[in-house]
Amino acid sequence: MARYTGSVCRLCRREGQKLFLKGERCFSAKCAVGARPTPPGQHGQARQRKMSEYGLQLREKQKARRAYGVLESQFHRYYEKATNMKGITGENLLQLLERRLDNVIYRLGLAASRPQARQVVRHGHILVDGKKVDIPSYLVKTGEVITLRARSQEQDHFKILREGSGRIIPKWLTFDAQNLTGTVAALPAREDIDLSIEEHLIVELYSR
Repeated sequence: MARYTGSVCRLCRREGQKLFLKGERCFSAKCAVGARPTPPGQHGQARQRKMSEYGLQLREKQKARRAYGVLESQFHRYYEKATNMKGITGENLLQLLERRLDNVIYRLGLAASRPQARQVVRHGHILVDGKKVDIPSYLVKTGEVITLRARSQEQDHFKILREGSGRIIPKWLTFDAQNLTGTVAALPAREDIDLSIEEHLIVELYSR
């Protein structure tokens, strides 16, 4: 499957905010958004024109898509699924993206970034209710228990997590650091999602 293989810092600079794609680097002085808060490219520092309504809608869609690391076709399928769910379409869309297994691994602190979390899942380190799941887009359900397979728990990266990752766990998840086990306590609500995304603009874009 096609994936963006360039500098992820360019993506953050293009969107004008941190998308937390490089783990600890995003919290340090080396973060590209803080050092170079202009869009990438030779004209990035040029005077920016006022963005059109369509441009604002497109940027919000791209911001959400890049933050969660999904392709255009995948994102559109999430939107179509969100429109068929009860409730507000924009909030449904963000809830679906939050429920992705790779995002849950990131939220639990088992990976430093969503790209790393995707790799952790694909390499078969994760069990959901005792069964191996290596599909990053798997949508977790309320009550499901996410654990590391026994052999993976002995790796140095995961051993350190028993001392605490320092990550603030959202209230819709619970995490037992000693046993490296997370539980989906509820489905995520809009206030549980800390990304600065105006989801109504995404809905307006697809409704054009």
